[in-house]
Amino acid sequence: MKSPRLPFELDEAIDDSLITARAGVPLLVEAFRVSGAAAELERSVRLKERKRGLSVSETVESLFVLWASGGERCEDLESLRKDTALATLIGHAFPAPQTARDFLDGFDQPALPLWQSERTTIPGEGERLQGLAKVNRQLIAFLQERRPQQTATIDLDATILESRKQSAERAWDGRTGYHPLIALWAEQDLILVDEFRDGNVGAGADNLRIIQNAAAAAKAAGAQQLLFRSDSAAYEQKTLRWLEGEGHGYAISADMSQQLAAAIAALPASAWQAAGEEADAMRHWAEVVYVPTERYAEKNASVPPRYLVMRITKKQGSLFADGGNQRHYAIVTNRADPEGGSGLDLIAWQRAKGGTVEQAHHVLTNELAAEALPSAKFAANAAWFRLNVLLYNLLSLFKRVALPEELHNARPKRLRFVLLDGFGKVIRHAREMLLRLADAAQRMLADRARVALAVAQPP
Repeated sequence: MKSPRLPFELDEAIDDSLITARAGVPLLVEAFRVSGAAAELERSVRLKERKRGLSVSETVESLFVLWASGGERCEDLESLRKDTALATLIGHAFPAPQTARDFLDGFDQPALPLWQSERTTIPGEGERLQGLAKVNRQLIAFLQERRPQQTATIDLDATILESRKQSAERAWDGRTGYHPLIALWAEQDLILVDEFRDGNVGAGADNLRIIQNAAAAAKAAGAQQLLFRSDSAAYEQKTLRWLEGEGHGYAISADMSQQLAAAIAALPASAWQAAGEEADAMRHWAEVVYVPTERYAEKNASVPPRYLVMRITKKQGSLFADGGNQRHYAIVTNRADPEGGSGLDLIAWQRAKGGTVEQAHHVLTNELAAEALPSAKFAANAAWFRLNVLLYNLLSLFKRVALPEELHNARPKRLRFVLLDGFGKVIRHAREMLLRLADAAQRMLADRARVALAVAQPP
């Protein structure tokens, strides 16, 4: 029988040569600088001037390196600080955990609320948080210059970041935490707008402002056609009227009001068309003539939009949790059927946001560090979240500008496997610094990325 002990012993000597297990991560830092975002960060985010220590951009780069290589919390910087080879490659050391926390606390500035009701408030953003938004616009502009898209499908969605911090508020589902909202440009996989909110702020609070800001950001970046998708959080008549008035196409989940439910119930059997079969359910869809009562009060009401309904019927012997055998989901849209298609295609198009903005929330929360909030201060956590958004967009930019097409949709964990978490050794030779990678495939990817970034670099 083989011994369970592996056939090696630990050497008492420590190898102090410059070796890193994160040899691909400096390419992200290079992309951040080449894009002009690091320079914009220095211009737009002013913290207390210090004669010693890291600059604002160096501190942010350190957090990007931490999160890109799989770290989550400020405490993880202690391990990163031991990676002398990585620090040598990017040109600066890494901050201590407390230094990073102090940096984030610097975003706690007074500002007027953006929105408030009797029970909840969306705090305003100080000039430093607004400065991070300018950096995001620089990343968006850079990608649009190199890989332009004329159409911007903008997907809106909020999520719960669970937190047990004393300052966290209770959300609609009973958990305590925060309720950030993002608007994603689906074709570019870029987050146009993000807003950090307390957990008790409803998903439908002040969303028209976010939609308008996202539209302005997409237009500023050169998008010619704007389309919007959302769940029922954006289902408000003022939002629909604004989208129609601006000529933007949309498909938004509709609240199942008593009136809409009655209109659906009144549909004849002939109105329903097959939409697919599952193991335990049948799907049908229909178009229902329905106009919300509040639209009749509008003097200049536009042509009513279309309401499309999906009906899911459980097969015999199978029921939903509430004991019923049918459920209905409705969307409202102002778009015509695609050529050769039907309303079913529009329903599918609206539901496709599950693979875009909902996926972005998953990546921010589970593959980056958006949920590992570092502070009891709201603005420090808002900065942490926005910096994760910046890294998300930097990764999208890096994939599309510097990597082959088969990696354009790769999530961070795959990028770590194929490139970022590679072994490399820093060698100094003839006044040159060389990075020798241990894997030939990673060497080819890294070389391609550097060439692409060099071509992308402005004169």
